[in-house]
Amino acid sequence: MKVLVAGGAGYIGSHTVKELLKEGFEVIVFDDFSTGKKELLLGGKLVVGDLMDQKTIYRVFKENEIGAVLHFASLIQVGESYLNPKRYYTQNLHTSLNLLEVMLEMKVRCFIFSSTAAVYGVPQEIPITESHPLDPFNPYGQTKYIVERILQDYDRAYGLKFISLRYFNAAGADPEARLGEMHEPETHLIPNILLFLLGKKQSCEVFGTDFPTPDGTTIRDYIHVSDLAAAHVLALKKLLAGSPSEFINLGANKGYSVLEILKKIEEVTGQKVRYIARPRRVGDVPVLLASKDKAEKILDWKLEYSDIETIVSTAWNWHKKTSILSRL
Repeated sequence: MKVLVAGGAGYIGSHTVKELLKEGFEVIVFDDFSTGKKELLLGGKLVVGDLMDQKTIYRVFKENEIGAVLHFASLIQVGESYLNPKRYYTQNLHTSLNLLEVMLEMKVRCFIFSSTAAVYGVPQEIPITESHPLDPFNPYGQTKYIVERILQDYDRAYGLKFISLRYFNAAGADPEARLGEMHEPETHLIPNILLFLLGKKQSCEVFGTDFPTPDGTTIRDYIHVSDLAAAHVLALKKLLAGSPSEFINLGANKGYSVLEILKKIEEVTGQKVRYIARPRRVGDVPVLLASKDKAEKILDWKLEYSDIETIVSTAWNWHKKTSILSRL
């Protein structure tokens, strides 16, 4: 089957493309390379295009017998979404609606959506289950929440089936070091520390050391990107087999504080991490942990790489490799 992967040249999208190809799917990557990287494409047919341009989307569907869509393409920086909400609402909502309109026109009814734990807002219970109230408090999370509501309405009215996968903290890199994070700017904790150790960043900053946690820093649920990719393929297979629409968390249900991550990075790299303590960022909550029970039950999902040792070591191998290549 041919599947369209929107944003397939991004961090999670590229790992999922690798998994799809391994599972025998014929992949068409649709990306405008505003954030995606051609270096992260390991195969499939590439279409360079902007999801804001619906004519290009129509052309891709008309030229290919697409059976399903996986949608990763969106703006994802929480801080930027506070500063420029118009850009986030315009981009994230219009691109999703354009894709969905073409899908309905071409009678494609299988949609995997890249969502986020940000739809939950401040957690009222830990771990967070899919039945937790939805109350996103930043524009980025709001855009994902709105698309999820649209998907529910499209399922009811048009029979478009979807699985919305709500990520917690994606981390790590392809175990073969062929893929990894290449964000510009980089906002994630683990790659920022590793880039600092490699001399690619001038400082290592910890935002907030006075949270009500054992060591005063925030605790997050880290999930390896290869395990995320595997979950997308499992979700796609479920939908193609006739399963109903679902909202599913993707996390490890195990938390690590910022200082625990720092310590693990020191163990893996053999280097001391000297950091600068900064004030808390707007919107940061003390603890975010996911319940993975539904993912295990519905998708038969099993974590293979999401222990913190593997997450850090695969990320370190990737960033060392890209650092060496950048100097050649």
